Amino acid sequence: MRSAVAAGLDVCGVLVFVAIGRASHEEAGSLTGFAGTAWPFLAGLGAGWLAVRAWRRPEGLVPAGIGIWVTAVAVGMVLRVVSGQGTAFAFVVVALLFLALMLLGWRTVAHFVGRRAAS
Repeated sequence: MRSAVAAGLDVCGVLVFVAIGRASHEEAGSLTGFAGTAWPFLAGLGAGWLAVRAWRRPEGLVPAGIGIWVTAVAVGMVLRVVSGQGTAFAFVVVALLFLALMLLGWRTVAHFVGRRAAS
């Protein structure tokens, strides 16, 4: 899988997380609000890609998927604190679970599709 496709899937996953979260809190209308919520997690996503050198094998669950997921959430939460945004415990748990689904989910599917195609 090409790195650009994998990165695009990861970015889409983060943006879906932000869109659903903002809509569930009736904050969906503002583009600047959306960007303000998204940027910490997108920065964390980029940091995760750099930390695990994901461009080498971006579809891998380990180390790429796990490293990107953990880094995206950790850096995203730190940046939210630094920028004065909330990090309630429930939000951290939701972010961990939802981003695991988004960032690890497509990688799991790609793994099994690749195994099936190889056999």
